[in-house]
Amino acid sequence: MARVTVEDCVVKVPNRFELVMLAAQRAREISAGSPLTVEKDNDKNPVVALREIADDSLALDNLRQSLIQGLQRQVESEEPEDDAMELLAADRDVAGVPEDAAMDGIEDEMDIEDADTVKTDVAAADDAAVEE
Repeated sequence: MARVTVEDCVVKVPNRFELVMLAAQRAREISAGSPLTVEKDNDKNPVVALREIADDSLALDNLRQSLIQGLQRQVESEEPEDDAMELLAADRDVAGVPEDAAMDGIEDEMDIEDADTVKTDVAAADDAAVEE
């Protein structure tokens, strides 16, 4: 039965790799308790999923969306990104590195006047972040 079902499904989903992914996603949904759109007939979940795809009893677009959501590692948020300086200040605070210790390595690589300017700029940015 599964062989004929796969041949019927290839007509609906021409790409066999996509068919496998969609059928696997639907089989996971069935295992999780999703209602069936065809009779089970003592078949296993992957075969039922293929039969559902072959019978066009599922919306393939919805199945594709649930597959994509299931494979995503990072959920996109609609919140705006924080200012880069705030993130840098937070990273430094979390690491427990005092401001002077963080700037010591920079002083070795540049003139003392430049290092003092950078320290002043960082301190001003920290003050601005605290005020917000």
